[in-house]
Amino acid sequence: MDSVVSELEGTLLKDPDPFCYFMLVAFEASGLLRFAALLMLWPAIRLLEVFGKGEMGLKVMIFVATAGVRMSEIEAVARAVLPKFYLDDVEMEAWRVFGGGGERRRVVVTRMPRIMVEMFVKGHLRADEVVGSELAVNQFGFATGFIKEGFDSVHERVAKLFEGDDDGQPSLGLGRSNPGSSYLSLCKEKLSPPFMSSKGQDHNQMIQPAPVIFHDGRLVKRPTPSTALLILLWIPLGILLAAIRILIYSSFPIRLVLLLAPILGGKVKVKGKPPLPPATNSGVLFVCTHRTLMDPVVLSAVLGRKIPAVTYSVSRFSELLSPIPTIRLTRIRDIDAQKIKRELENGDLAVCPEGTTCREPFLLRFSALFAELTDRIVPVAMNYRVGFFHATTARGWKAMDPIFFFMNPRPVYEVTFLNQLPVEATCSAGKSPYDVANYVQKILAATLGFECTNFTRKDKYRILAGNDGTVAVSNCSRGDGVKKLLGAFKKVVGTFKPFIH
Repeated sequence: MDSVVSELEGTLLKDPDPFCYFMLVAFEASGLLRFAALLMLWPAIRLLEVFGKGEMGLKVMIFVATAGVRMSEIEAVARAVLPKFYLDDVEMEAWRVFGGGGERRRVVVTRMPRIMVEMFVKGHLRADEVVGSELAVNQFGFATGFIKEGFDSVHERVAKLFEGDDDGQPSLGLGRSNPGSSYLSLCKEKLSPPFMSSKGQDHNQMIQPAPVIFHDGRLVKRPTPSTALLILLWIPLGILLAAIRILIYSSFPIRLVLLLAPILGGKVKVKGKPPLPPATNSGVLFVCTHRTLMDPVVLSAVLGRKIPAVTYSVSRFSELLSPIPTIRLTRIRDIDAQKIKRELENGDLAVCPEGTTCREPFLLRFSALFAELTDRIVPVAMNYRVGFFHATTARGWKAMDPIFFFMNPRPVYEVTFLNQLPVEATCSAGKSPYDVANYVQKILAATLGFECTNFTRKDKYRILAGNDGTVAVSNCSRGDGVKKLLGAFKKVVGTFKPFIH
């Protein structure tokens, strides 16, 4: 069988330096102190590389980022956080050489611990095997910071993978010509960056990696040394700014928020024509895309009146800070339907039928419950932009979501009002609730330039947090847990095979 072996850093990824990925592990799996400590050691790590001691510098990064961290936390970061940053750094020309060629065996060689890259390269880059260092783990499940297999064994390990093949060597090797790529000597054919695509080739028809749909973690940008330093310097100011913003927004009338936002560094863009307040007690149901927990608050600010919002699994702290009324759902259909009907009888209501937030340009499947309860439906396309910190989390402490949102220097929200659904497009005209929900999802996705999916809240939490978003996963062996997570991961990626083949 045809086979290809490729280096990850500097070949499949543009950046040959894995420092930023260890910074992500330090921040997301441990916290700010470890993040700062690793950044402080960066000059020493660079000096080691300059004097030809790059392997020692890499060992320092591994130790500082992982020592004393639970392996389950490192696995979670590798599954939920790192793939997005890897995908943004993929060298597409190298990927097309690696991922093309039909049925072939694909092996990735990495300087990073295997656990940090396996989910990504197998799920998104179609790799079959990963050759990387293995973290040493103590009897309590914590990483020691040391590795069990050295980097000098890469040549032997790649050779061992192909021992059973007819010719005993890979057909093609991709990598830079340096000692770290010694596996290239095993390959029949060798290619080094830069890789060039054929002239006249349609880039839109070229093979693409599987997209990242679910993504967790707080950091928006890759924490390169300069970006990480900027983040550390900003955090004290950001906390102060967040406190001021939250205090003012929760104290002043909701109709003044749009006037105050530019003064405090925020911005709200409004498109479309907001509907007027209802003339009767029966209200309008605003069906919104769900980007952050600020969606209904921003909607109320734009409308100049407090619109109650339907919520689920929002922290009590966030509800306490909320300047608008919240209606907590139970996920018991009949009870929730009665709650929503009761609120609509008293006035307008906002609902996010995705059931959870999604950061990427995709819309999750809409629950059809809202379509059964009213024919006065106004779709609202919500989107946002932030500079430093994401305002949502699946694994972290949800009470911090509003604080992280307001810690951003210039958060921007975009609100687009679509026309109220005509009666013939609602259940009143005989449409099924599912048809109505799918139609609303489709027009909102088209407005935002997003893609509709069939994924649900449970799919998101299984990938990002290892549970279904309602109850904690029962204790199981580490091997069984990893198998279940890989199964859920493959389910999501498998839906996007048209992107891959």
